[in-house]
Amino acid sequence: MRNDEIGRNDNFSRFPHQPGLGLILNLLEAFGLSLEDLLPHRGRMVLIDEVLAVDRVAAVTRCVVKPSWPMAGDDGIGSLILVELAAQTAGVCNGWDRIKSQGLDSDKTGYLVGIKRARFTVKALALGQNIIVRAENTYSFASLREVDCTARCQDCSIAEITLQLFQVETEHGSGKE
Repeated sequence: MRNDEIGRNDNFSRFPHQPGLGLILNLLEAFGLSLEDLLPHRGRMVLIDEVLAVDRVAAVTRCVVKPSWPMAGDDGIGSLILVELAAQTAGVCNGWDRIKSQGLDSDKTGYLVGIKRARFTVKALALGQNIIVRAENTYSFASLREVDCTARCQDCSIAEITLQLFQVETEHGSGKE
């Protein structure tokens, strides 16, 4: 999916936007970046399969529900996992911003300090479902951010979540406080 198609196909307001404002995963790879550069998660805790778009304000990701996910059972997984998908998508955006402002070796540590609001329209997700998640920073003060997130499956909204996050900031990109 091209950057200019994301908003049209997924009905996310920030995308489409001016060409060149966001980056697609292949461009992340061209910069020598990976999800592990953007997120502190490793191994089976990385739930994002693909970054569809990212800039300093918003990100759109694709996640495929897998049996290896935490809390997954034979029939799928409860909708509460959408909070983690939202947090990781916010982490992609904020990780990109961190790398741009503090450097690649900066501290990836961030904390989910609050769930201000969460509304789920499904109780569970089936294995193999494609979930498109969009996260946008809507408020920022010092190291605190408020992020509005939407999760969609096919053409249906399945969750709206507002997260409150704290991002550790480092001096001069040293990776040390």
